[in-house]
Amino acid sequence: MTKKTLVFYPGCIMQTEQYSYEISLREILPVLDIKLVDVEGFSCCGEPLKSVNRMITLVLSARNIALAESRNLDIFTPCPICNLAFRECKNILDNDDKIKEKVNGFLAEEGLTYNGISKVIDLLELLYDIVGLDYIKKHVKKPLDLKAAVHYGCHAIRPSEIGRSDDSEEPRKIEDILEVLGVEAPWYPEKLDCCGGLLNMNLPETALTKTGEKLRSIQEQGFDLLVDICPWCHRQFDSKQKKSGETVAYSLNLPVVYLTQLMGLAFDIPWGKLGFNLNLSPVNTLVEGR
Repeated sequence: MTKKTLVFYPGCIMQTEQYSYEISLREILPVLDIKLVDVEGFSCCGEPLKSVNRMITLVLSARNIALAESRNLDIFTPCPICNLAFRECKNILDNDDKIKEKVNGFLAEEGLTYNGISKVIDLLELLYDIVGLDYIKKHVKKPLDLKAAVHYGCHAIRPSEIGRSDDSEEPRKIEDILEVLGVEAPWYPEKLDCCGGLLNMNLPETALTKTGEKLRSIQEQGFDLLVDICPWCHRQFDSKQKKSGETVAYSLNLPVVYLTQLMGLAFDIPWGKLGFNLNLSPVNTLVEGR
């Protein structure tokens, strides 16, 4: 594979809480010949403000994309919610010159312009479509003998009309990547169920119930771990696992890891360099002896 350089947009939660996602990304991507460029001046993607003011979301997203465009590089957004905001922004501005002109009027105050030339790339597109399974397999040094439940999350695969990286009803890319790592990832009935995380603000008990019910089902089906790619979902399953277990009256004891962390183990990167010490679920059962 030809070495690829991308602007790295980490988003808010990865830099304030979900450090293990960024740590593991920065370890595995150089192995796969992906160079990340850090850019000063990034702001929030704007997605949390969409229900308050749609134009604010468009301007914030366009501003961040414009910063990548000023480097003549595509932008890598591993957070599915940030990626959704950027993809929606591109879908609107690239098809509506009037709104694009209005947004660029705001950006002009900083000397920025949104042109629509930079692609917005998410984790699955990068790993599956750009790097490719064969190249990932080439770097697997320690195949993992594990049975994993895969959680895509809502925003990684929906809405399909703006362009997502996998099928909204039958996504398979994470499973295919895990298979290359030596991990069994069978289908299970709750695969597409929401983590419940976005209900925390107004319906916290409902959020924890959804989290606990999904984790309980996965644990009862004999999976060794849950694998995810969204920092918001990961927070719900990992750091809120104990509380969600109490909510559904069930003893939860399920390791929850990022796909990037699992890839690092298969690449024989020491677990201490992959942020496992920051996971709050019982990941010690996975890393001991590795």
